[in-house]
Amino acid sequence: MILGIGLDVVAVSEFAEQLGRPGSAIASSFTSGERRDCAGRGAGLRDEAAQAKHFAARWAAKEAVIKAWSGGNFGGAPALESVRPQDIEVRTDAWGRPSIRLHGEVAVALGDAVIHLSLTHDGDMAAAYVVIERL
Repeated sequence: MILGIGLDVVAVSEFAEQLGRPGSAIASSFTSGERRDCAGRGAGLRDEAAQAKHFAARWAAKEAVIKAWSGGNFGGAPALESVRPQDIEVRTDAWGRPSIRLHGEVAVALGDAVIHLSLTHDGDMAAAYVVIERL
């Protein structure tokens, strides 16, 4: 059964500006694994512009998860007062396919839900689409 769907779109240039702003809390919204994935690996290290696209897509994924979860709870009280962005982690496998790993109270609240994720970035836009399913 589909619990909810979520879509979020982020302007990469505006997001890059926030990432680069001294004292910005946005960078702390990502786990060490997400920061590693956005930086690239080995000879495939990315420049700042490429990193910003990957960070923006991950931010969109975090927002899309929250939207899908909220939509699945329409008419009911929120399950949590607030969600820490680090508790929604975007991971990639060896082939670059993204998935969501939940941590903390979010993981407890969503329990055994399956989260399907698609990320994209083109030009100055990054987007994420999420489907949350209960088995």
